[in-house]
Amino acid sequence: MEERDIRAAIDRHWAASAAGDQDAEHEIYHDDAVCSYPQSGEAIHGRRNLQALRSHHPGRPSGFAVRRIVGQGELWVTEYAIDYQGRRAYTVSIMEFCDGKVSCETQYFADPFDAPAWRSQWVELAPAGG
Repeated sequence: MEERDIRAAIDRHWAASAAGDQDAEHEIYHDDAVCSYPQSGEAIHGRRNLQALRSHHPGRPSGFAVRRIVGQGELWVTEYAIDYQGRRAYTVSIMEFCDGKVSCETQYFADPFDAPAWRSQWVELAPAGG
């Protein structure tokens, strides 16, 4: 699969995710894909289990914004922010493709935090959500 085709599939995936279209969101995965959440130690085996897990999430996202997508060949990374019940989580998704579909995905979730005053002389604050 060409890189432009992979990028188009990723764009469709994130658009479907933001819209809550569970069927379109999961078209990108192989049937036996594995998605890992290292922070909780969980691994979800199979596209059907991943879709079921996401379909039953008690805190449906109320906001979703892709910050950037970078990749080459069969390895692609997306940075995005997602809002759950008034709380923003900054997220990184690492997708590994095989035969045009995601075979492995790893997702990291991070809560926002206030910038400490001690480093203010060296930094510039990004706009909210940035």
